Amino acid sequence: MSDFGKSDLDAYLSRIGWEGDGGTGLATLRGVHLAHALALPFENLDALSGRAPSLDTADLVAKMIHGRRGGYCYEHNILLWRALEALGFRVTALAARVLLGAATPESRPRTHAMLRVEVPDAGRPYLADVGFGAAGSLLEPVPLALGVEFEGGGRRHRFTVLEHEGPLELWALQAYDPVAREWVSQYAFTLEPFTASDFEVFNWHVGTNPRSPFTLRAYLQRTTAERHLSLDGALLTETRADGTVTARELTDEAEARHVVSEEFGIAVPDGLKLLG
Repeated sequence: MSDFGKSDLDAYLSRIGWEGDGGTGLATLRGVHLAHALALPFENLDALSGRAPSLDTADLVAKMIHGRRGGYCYEHNILLWRALEALGFRVTALAARVLLGAATPESRPRTHAMLRVEVPDAGRPYLADVGFGAAGSLLEPVPLALGVEFEGGGRRHRFTVLEHEGPLELWALQAYDPVAREWVSQYAFTLEPFTASDFEVFNWHVGTNPRSPFTLRAYLQRTTAERHLSLDGALLTETRADGTVTARELTDEAEARHVVSEEFGIAVPDGLKLLG
């Protein structure tokens, strides 16, 4: 991760609008995590174009820091990984099976990337994840601890352990749905470490497999302090901070490109059709 230099870190912090004092304390981790989550949108436009996005540092910097683009989980969390290490944090990558819409954890492969971050002044590691494209995603990092409910950025989360046949504990991140008034499992993971080379393989599969949902339709998310906005194919959904949900279908390509540019802050690549 040493190829992420001071100029890249400075540009990253400017891009997300964080002006803290730095260091490896919990305040820094929380501040950077929240600023990243609110500044950089989730999007799959490279995969929709038929190619897996590059995870090379220079390409991530050019696309997400200096360009009007976002990314999906590998891009977001690798960019955060490199920034946190440049700030002095010790970071370990993890991988998860997405549980939203899954019959069982075993029915899904590990396709999601997250980060385990050591926080010396907190006395325990934290889970950081700025790349889960869902309304139940983390806005702030949460302690890797069972039996406790966490609130961050107006969202509530907790961890549980799921029964399974493997030798390692299978953790699940759950988010509280204030509309349904229930806890919803987001993804399941064990605590063994993964590497950037593992994510290269996952990225190629998710970004090029013709059966991957990310190659079939546009999928974008943007979170602000006031709302969560998503575009799934032609369906545009807005969830307000008070839980109010409104949705509408985009009717044509010109409207879709305008919404993606103005509402999500993303420059749509030339020649890409958003509505298929």
